[in-house]
Amino acid sequence: MPPYSSSMLSQPKPCNSERMLRLGAGLATLAIVAIVAFLLVRERADTEQAAVRASRNVVQLINNDVLRNAGLYETALQGLIDAVQDPGLASVPPSLRRQTLFDRAITAPFRGDLLWVDAAGDVRGDSVSNEPRHANFANDPSFIAHRNNLSSAVTISPPFKDRMGDLGWCISFSRRISAASGEFLGVATGALRLAYFDDLFKSLNLGENSTVSLISLDGILLARQPELPGRALVGQDISHRPNFQRFLQAGQGSFSALSSQDRIDRLYTFSRVGNLPLLVVVAQSAEVVYAPWRRTALLIGSATGLLCLGILWLTLLLGRELRLRHRAEAELATLASTDSLTGLANRRSLDLHLHKEWSRALRLDQSLSVLMIDVDHFKAFNERHGHQGGDEALRNVAAAIHSSIRRPTDIAARYGGEEFLVILPDTPLSGAQLIAEHIRRAVELQPPFANDQRPTTVSIGIGCQRIRAGRTVGNLLNEADMALYQAKHRGRNQVSYTDARIES
Repeated sequence: MPPYSSSMLSQPKPCNSERMLRLGAGLATLAIVAIVAFLLVRERADTEQAAVRASRNVVQLINNDVLRNAGLYETALQGLIDAVQDPGLASVPPSLRRQTLFDRAITAPFRGDLLWVDAAGDVRGDSVSNEPRHANFANDPSFIAHRNNLSSAVTISPPFKDRMGDLGWCISFSRRISAASGEFLGVATGALRLAYFDDLFKSLNLGENSTVSLISLDGILLARQPELPGRALVGQDISHRPNFQRFLQAGQGSFSALSSQDRIDRLYTFSRVGNLPLLVVVAQSAEVVYAPWRRTALLIGSATGLLCLGILWLTLLLGRELRLRHRAEAELATLASTDSLTGLANRRSLDLHLHKEWSRALRLDQSLSVLMIDVDHFKAFNERHGHQGGDEALRNVAAAIHSSIRRPTDIAARYGGEEFLVILPDTPLSGAQLIAEHIRRAVELQPPFANDQRPTTVSIGIGCQRIRAGRTVGNLLNEADMALYQAKHRGRNQVSYTDARIES
């Protein structure tokens, strides 16, 4: 049975709705991913800002503590200078001289000792002993700087190892002592143990692989916690390192960078300590800072991925159902427009296509041909072979007709009973004759049914017109019907057309 061509009836493309479904699912998935990505990026920024705020609080705490101690030292040094410059100091008994020189220092919680060093570099007053310890600082860089500079501003020394006691590593706060005439009288100096900062920094819980440091503006590392095992960091010059250059240029702020000490990625928050030549740096491990965010991102990302996969999976299932539905609808449409016996178009489909091709030919000023085909002596064939044999003969004729038309626009249909109709759009009479003759010969050359001595043949009538306004489909069918009548009257098994056809 020849299949009826789907081109015979306009069907909506079944893939359109599926494409729209896939497009919608794709856009929805992209929108979900974009929204989640935006929220995660914003959450990461919020996490970073929270870490920066916490680090700034720590930096501010350390700044306040350092400034408070610097203020205490400045007060003690000023008291020492005032006492040294007092002319009555020489009349104070030696037993009371220490109390006179260091009266402001005794009541303050100092982290080191205070010294009065005279113009020769010798220790003349000691805050920890009534009898000053013996030492000479004439060659000390800080002493030389004060001697050569008339400024009375407080200076902070690089870190040094205490040589007079057991203070360990220290920095000193010192000021020049001058006479009223400007003559150099010596230096007032106070030592601050760097272990004090270590104790302070150890009390801060910044997380694993996080550090806090105190650095001079010259790039000398004064304190760092935690220390690196097996490496002495205090006194190390880090002025050449890129991160320190950023500290120095900005003065305060935050940035992320790789540590040159241990190659760990950290979030640095730093600030200068008031007007002192010191920098406090809190370096939090990026892994620790972003660990909660990573857990959240993993959880949300996994959930979003599963959601998107679910959407895509449901889309595929729904797309498959749509394809099955379209296929079923197409099959139903085909069945509704197909003759069940021959597989060609049925009368309903024929009428639709005939009027469609008539309108197209009228619009484009084209010719339209139809072939009306009738099986010869079909009643006698039925009497010889019965209705089942007749049905088989009709199927064979339909197959011959279907195989003889080549263009997708050519339509073959069962017209009724043993009659068939072929629509040939944009085909002149000469072309219609060739196709009709091809069909006639194809039917004639088929093997005889059940060794019947009489071959199955067909008579064909051609109707052909150049479509004009005012003409009707009925005129064209009547012309083909008249031509078929002539073919039968002349002896059957032949192609005929009427002399009354309209060619122009």
